[in-house]
Amino acid sequence: MHTAYITHPFCHKHDNGPDHPECAARLSAIEDQLIACGLYDYLQHHEASPASREQLLRVHDAAYLDWLEAAIPAEGLVYLQDDIVLCPMTLKAALHAAGAVVNGVDLVMRGAAANVFCAIRPPGHHAMRNRAMGFCIFNNIAVGAAHALVQHGLERVAIVDFDVHHGNGTEAIVRDDARILFCSTFQHPFYPGCGVDSANAHVINVPLAAGTDGEVFRQAVSEHWLPALHAFRPQLLLISAGFDAHQEDDMAMLRLKESDYAWVTGEISMIADSYAGGRIVSALEGGYAISALARSAVAHIKVLAGV
Repeated sequence: MHTAYITHPFCHKHDNGPDHPECAARLSAIEDQLIACGLYDYLQHHEASPASREQLLRVHDAAYLDWLEAAIPAEGLVYLQDDIVLCPMTLKAALHAAGAVVNGVDLVMRGAAANVFCAIRPPGHHAMRNRAMGFCIFNNIAVGAAHALVQHGLERVAIVDFDVHHGNGTEAIVRDDARILFCSTFQHPFYPGCGVDSANAHVINVPLAAGTDGEVFRQAVSEHWLPALHAFRPQLLLISAGFDAHQEDDMAMLRLKESDYAWVTGEISMIADSYAGGRIVSALEGGYAISALARSAVAHIKVLAGV
C-alpha cells in the first residue's frame, strides 16, 4: 500500500481576491515540490468527491448550510466578517475539501491506502457548527472524524493539529465527544485568541509563546500529546496539517523548520502503527509562505510515505 494524495481541481477555484495569502498557489507549490523531488509519481492519486449534506450535518447546523448556499454569489466576490470571502466556486471547493477527508477515511479503513494526504482548500479548523471563520468554510477534519465514527463504527479517533492557530472550530465541535481526542499546539496570544483555558480530559491544548523554536515544540508534543495519545489508543489518527508555524511564515511568530514537521509526523506515525494499523488521514490547513509551505508539506508527506 502507498500513501494516497487526494485533491480536486475545484479546490484551485476558490478565490479570496488579489494578494490574499490563502490562495490556489499554495496547492500548486506543493504539487510542484512533489514532482521536483520525485515523490509525485510514487503516490496514489485520487480526485475528491463532494461531501454529502448528510455528512456535513454531523458537524454543521442545517441553517448554516442553507445560509451558505444562498450566500454564494453568481459572479464576483462577497466579503464577509471573520476573514471569509465567497466566490461562485467557493461552495464546490468547500464541498470537495470536506469530501476529500471523508474519501481519505474510507481509503484507509478499507485498506486501500496506508495513509492519506489531502491537498485541499479552503482549510477547515476554524469553521464552527454555525458559521465560517478564519478562511474556513466547512470543518473538514471534523467531518472526517464524524464519518469515521458513524460510517465505520470506530470508538476512538484522535485529531492532532499543529497549525500555528488554535483549531477553535474543531475543539468546539468535538470537545463534548469522549470518542475523540483533540491534541493541539498553537501560538498564544494570537488569533483566534482562545484555547488556553478550554482543555479537558480529551482536549490537550499546548499554547506556545511567540518565538518558540523546534526544540520547545518537540518537548511540548513529547510531554503532552504523546502520553495522551498512548493512553487513548486511537483507532484512526487525523491531522490538521498547518505549516504556518514555519520560521519563514511572516503571518505568525513561531520558528519551526521542515525537520520539525518531519519529526512530529514520525511521532504520530508511530502512534498510528501501535494502535491504528498505521491509519492516518492528514488534511492541509494553513501555511502561507509558499516555498516554506511546499517544503514542509513534502517533508510531512515523505514521512507518511516512508521515503
